[in-house]
Amino acid sequence: MRLRRKQGDDALSRGWRHLPRALPYLRPYKQQAGGAVAITALLAALSFATPWPLALVIDTVLGSHPAPWWVPGFVGDGKITLIVTAVVASVGVTLLSGAFSVVNEYLMTSIHLKVILDLRARMFQHVLRLSPSFHDENKSGVILYKVNNQSGAIGQILTGLPEFGQSILTVLGMAFIAWTIDPVLALVALGVVPIIVYSTRYYADRIDPDLQKVRELEGQSLSIVHEVLAMYRVIVSFGRERHEYDRFRRQGNQAVDARVRVTVHQTVFSLIVNLITACGTAAVLGVGAYRVLHHDLTLGQLTVVLAYVAAVYQPLEQLTNSLTYYQMWWTEFDHALTLLDTPIDVQEKPTATTIGRARGELTFDHVSFDYATREGVIRDVSFTVPAGSSVALVGPTGAGKTTLTSLLPRLYDPSSGRVLLDGIPVDDLALESLRDQFSIVLQEPVLFSGTIADNIRYGWLYAQQADIERAAKAANAHDFIMKLPKGYDTLLGERGVKISGGERQRISIARAFLRDAPILILDEPTSSIDSRTEEVILDALDRLMEGRTTIMVAHRLSTIRHADQILVLNHGRLEQAGGHDDLVERDGLYRQLWTAQTRARKRPPAAPDTHGLLVARPPALDEELAG
Repeated sequence: MRLRRKQGDDALSRGWRHLPRALPYLRPYKQQAGGAVAITALLAALSFATPWPLALVIDTVLGSHPAPWWVPGFVGDGKITLIVTAVVASVGVTLLSGAFSVVNEYLMTSIHLKVILDLRARMFQHVLRLSPSFHDENKSGVILYKVNNQSGAIGQILTGLPEFGQSILTVLGMAFIAWTIDPVLALVALGVVPIIVYSTRYYADRIDPDLQKVRELEGQSLSIVHEVLAMYRVIVSFGRERHEYDRFRRQGNQAVDARVRVTVHQTVFSLIVNLITACGTAAVLGVGAYRVLHHDLTLGQLTVVLAYVAAVYQPLEQLTNSLTYYQMWWTEFDHALTLLDTPIDVQEKPTATTIGRARGELTFDHVSFDYATREGVIRDVSFTVPAGSSVALVGPTGAGKTTLTSLLPRLYDPSSGRVLLDGIPVDDLALESLRDQFSIVLQEPVLFSGTIADNIRYGWLYAQQADIERAAKAANAHDFIMKLPKGYDTLLGERGVKISGGERQRISIARAFLRDAPILILDEPTSSIDSRTEEVILDALDRLMEGRTTIMVAHRLSTIRHADQILVLNHGRLEQAGGHDDLVERDGLYRQLWTAQTRARKRPPAAPDTHGLLVARPPALDEELAG
């Protein structure tokens, strides 16, 4: 039992240790918070006066006990006058309490929502600053649950503090008044307090693990929904709707069962606390009635004491409920803090400088890079790209091509070596200034759900319509856009699903045109597009590359034949470098890749097998060489 108590202390105190991290969120709203605290104190004071009008009627109007010395001086001592005074005082206390409660509710609701927004915004900002490796290793649904749901705990914690303080003040104040009226009854009433405190500690020890499990299960449920929505087309294409539904139901049932168990435990605990306070009230009533019979206490004083005991037990019950709720809120806040405490891999130096428009010279100086789960992704790579020239990165899948380009805008930092822009190490530059130097066109064109104009404008947020149209014309996108019913105001839907892949790619190229950065990264922009569309896109890319330093990642070697320099990567190492004609003449990986691709293009169409399925061509070795 001693061990259990120690664990309970830990469960209760662990959350409260987070309070110094929650309180700074009140700083911008300290005036509102101060007003809420003052009103809370007034409400506690008004609660002390609530039972006295009834005591005045019972003891003085209906009985023979004299009124308090100050009452006749204000209103006289007539029976009718005292009745009117008691009624008016009772209504007045209720009205004042109600008015203060309305103002307090306004202040607390305002603070509640604003601190949640502040924490949520800070978490969102932190997520944006985390490296791609973090997002690769963590489910988007869990991150979404932490940002959107668990951030709300801080509002409950901070706005619950005044109510928590009011409960403590009320308990102490009313216990003191009850003591001045009759110490014996006060001791009887307060005798249950140690039992309630111990039961709260005992309960917190057992509820904390359950709450942790519930939050994890609920986060996983949201993660499934997020994943299914992202993979909707694949799910429907494979006819896996029932499978995903069953998976969601199984996960949901686990979360529901866990939540039901926690709710039952909370309800049972509340009933136990209510039973304990009911026993305390019964004991006070029994002892008080005995003392009235022996003339040690008046009926009015017993009524006041009973009212105060009820008023003591009510906030005491609220305190225990608040502690259980705080345990839940601290659990959520702790999960939110785990996200905020995730270290940012790519840090900006305090001495980081900004640059204007870069010339575009790029240098990799003995660069190596390891992922947390995979070593040797890039191994001691060195090369220089002169400003305004083009370089192509080729090699088998997993050779490190895309990772190499990710080091340029510091999506990752190298494990060793340096990346330089115009002779300046990129980690000496401010991140915003560095990333302003790059435009990126990816293999999968990623578009937002807004209009076509908004998606192109993302390259330069202050662009006018004429700028957008010029960029679209340069990207060979203007004609197909104008054929749409709403032209540039056409809504694309989530991820741009309402238009074809080639059209999405041309919009992303128009976005790159509008950005007008000195360095262009092309990560296989035509790999998933048919030959006819590829010609249109390559024509646009040729214009986009003019006057810019260009880094191209490509599997189709025919698209990079005219690159100024071709770098061949294999297993993270730079194996070959040179022009296309030179590399084809030399023995090596590039020649193997070129031979495999040209041989694949010359083969006749694959014949169906006996089951009507295409025979797999080219062979596995050729596929590996072709990437």
